[in-house]
Amino acid sequence: MPGLKNNAPSTGLKGNIMSFYRLFYHIVWATKNRQPLLTSEIEPVIYKYLRTKAIGLGGTVFAIGGIADHVHMAVSIPAKIAVATFIGQTKGIATARFNKEHLQFSPVYWQDGYGVFSVDGKRLPYIIAYIEKQKEHHAQDTTIPILEHTSDNKTNSFIQDPQSTYLTGEETWRQDMLSWEIS
Repeated sequence: MPGLKNNAPSTGLKGNIMSFYRLFYHIVWATKNRQPLLTSEIEPVIYKYLRTKAIGLGGTVFAIGGIADHVHMAVSIPAKIAVATFIGQTKGIATARFNKEHLQFSPVYWQDGYGVFSVDGKRLPYIIAYIEKQKEHHAQDTTIPILEHTSDNKTNSFIQDPQSTYLTGEETWRQDMLSWEIS
């Protein structure tokens, strides 16, 4: 507009303006037919490929964990990438690379579906801890069913969170998460 000046200092870069975002997700998916393929030998290789691809897409990986038949990830996904695209590419490249480079093992395939939950920053540390303790939770039967959900046969399902305030303490948080329902 005439008469207005932009007094902001020039960076010398055009079109390089970054958007601010805080998008945290808990993602969970299973091996095809829930086969226990992610053995102690295979798991670190698959996790490395998952982490590498996620970072390559501009994501931040906070945690990866799981057991022999499924994987959980806590990530931040850039706003410019659709969540489904991020998950599809991350899952796809991990198994493609593994199956090509590690012929001594049975191939690994994923189920088509996945579960994805947006997480607020206050709950993110609890999600990270939950993912890091996956083997322990499954061994002790202390999993949180909604966070293990990898596909949905219902349409328009929503998690209902009746609490309007944040709760503190891991056990309180865990009880809060257990109270969530799919409707």
